[in-house]
Amino acid sequence: MAKLSNERVVECLNKRFEGRFSQLEEAYGLLTIETNKEDILDVLELLKTDEELQFIYLTDITAVHYPELPKEFAVVYHLHSLVNNIRIRIKVFLEGTYPAIPTATVLWKGANWMERETYDFYGIQFVGHPDLRRILNMDDMEAFPMRKEHPLEDPNRVDKKDYFFGR
Repeated sequence: MAKLSNERVVECLNKRFEGRFSQLEEAYGLLTIETNKEDILDVLELLKTDEELQFIYLTDITAVHYPELPKEFAVVYHLHSLVNNIRIRIKVFLEGTYPAIPTATVLWKGANWMERETYDFYGIQFVGHPDLRRILNMDDMEAFPMRKEHPLEDPNRVDKKDYFFGR
């Protein structure tokens, strides 16, 4: 059996999702594609169930906050084909104060805690999740700590003033 290449993965995705995803990059051999939230479950299902691809292992689900972009949240999925020893990264960009995306728990039960963690830190709503609640932070916490909505340092701190350092 020939080694599965990133080009072959893109061909398989193009057969079914022509024009509904884009290839972002292939840094260090890791194929990164972008799709939309309407197609994410279909893309994940194809990658998991296709007999040639077999991306059966969900490594991680996380998010990134890009406050300077129009769609400021990116939900990121990392999949691994253990049979072919190849990995893929899928990104879905979302917008709004309360971004939402369908849950991947219908495909992988292990997505449960990954989605809860992503909700806990970024506020991403996973529609259809069986138990979407905070997992690491306090239940009554109103903020989402990984969002870049606050300054990195308190501007009122006096111990960081230049005159303390002879400047």
